Amino acid sequence: MRVALMSAGSRGDVAPYTGLGRALARAGHEVTLVTHGCFAPLVEAAGLGLHALPVDPRAELNTERGKALQNSSTGLGQLKRVGSLARESAERMAEELVRAAERADVLLLSSSLGTLGHTIATGLGLPSRGVYLQPHAPSGAFAPPVVTAGSWGPTVNRLAGRAVAAAVDSLYVPALRTVRARLGLPPLGSRAARRIRERQDWPVHHGFSPLVVPRPADWRPGLTVDGYWWPYTEPGAELPAPVRDFLAAGPPPVFVGLGSATLPHPERLAATFVRALRAAGLRGIVQRGWTGLEAEGDDLLTVDELPHAALFPHLAAVVHHAGAGTTAAGLRAGVPAVPVPAWFDAHFWSARLTALGVSPGPVPVRRLTAPALAAALRRATTDPGYRSRAQALAARLREEDGTAPVVAAVNRLAGA
Repeated sequence: MRVALMSAGSRGDVAPYTGLGRALARAGHEVTLVTHGCFAPLVEAAGLGLHALPVDPRAELNTERGKALQNSSTGLGQLKRVGSLARESAERMAEELVRAAERADVLLLSSSLGTLGHTIATGLGLPSRGVYLQPHAPSGAFAPPVVTAGSWGPTVNRLAGRAVAAAVDSLYVPALRTVRARLGLPPLGSRAARRIRERQDWPVHHGFSPLVVPRPADWRPGLTVDGYWWPYTEPGAELPAPVRDFLAAGPPPVFVGLGSATLPHPERLAATFVRALRAAGLRGIVQRGWTGLEAEGDDLLTVDELPHAALFPHLAAVVHHAGAGTTAAGLRAGVPAVPVPAWFDAHFWSARLTALGVSPGPVPVRRLTAPALAAALRRATTDPGYRSRAQALAARLREEDGTAPVVAAVNRLAGA
């Protein structure tokens, strides 16, 4: 089948689909990743087709409205501020999403494009499935991950989950109106569209492990937790020589990276990270990322993008922004983590790392100080329990194949 795998967002919202797409391609399907053009190198390295969307997420986050995200201290505030960006981006991407779908036999849709993509699939008469990296469906098991890491009790959790889902759906109203008119569909509100998906038990695969987030017992049928979709890494790929030399020159270092988060005052942040590393007596590999971190010294190495699968197993610990992808990479490598969450579901993943016993706990960006981070790093790197639990979990994760259920579902569609 011709599979259009659609995702929008940051690098972490795209990279796992290179692994999923590669698995589908190995099964004989023609896979096109429909995403931002800035991720072309990721897509092409995996041997997949690319249909570029007309939005650059990094450029959007560097606008004044994008930077204003950091003015909100709560997930609800951030969701409100990101709303106008998401609404306009959806409208700009809508036509290219339709064009990509017109060349496909089946649509696989990330959470960021689920609402819009399902409507496109309906209008074109195509089968579709969700392929989500986070647990978005309302549940009594936890509060909405996009706004908090905690729980408000089963009843309030479910009500809050539905309220957040409605708020997210509302961001796509203008784009949905345009797409429905474009495809000859009658007008339909976003809430009504969600109710249709739920009544149909529209299938959604979740690309994280049930060992990390067990499937909530109150989820509707059709929602599965399948296991991680690991980003594609070329077999035998080596780390750059400067990185290999740095690793060989001393004890295992700590990775520090904020991934696709765009945070203000990068010089101040980098200085805080360096002070913490040195106070804890640790060497560091600092990734520039979208924030633009830089660090200098014999005990430090600044790098650009590197395959986590190749680097992380050589580390003493990872300090990261707790995005879903980096969180998964640390778990796969079996190394302790010290998350520094800043945005949206990062607090949820930080809490999971702590509950799993592979992290001494988060040091949120808004409360980040060198002494607090140094203390967490000492615990993560000197208490052997964190590493032993991380390695035991990594061994179990290696036994899973999260791509298999998605491939089997597409194979069934191909045989229908």
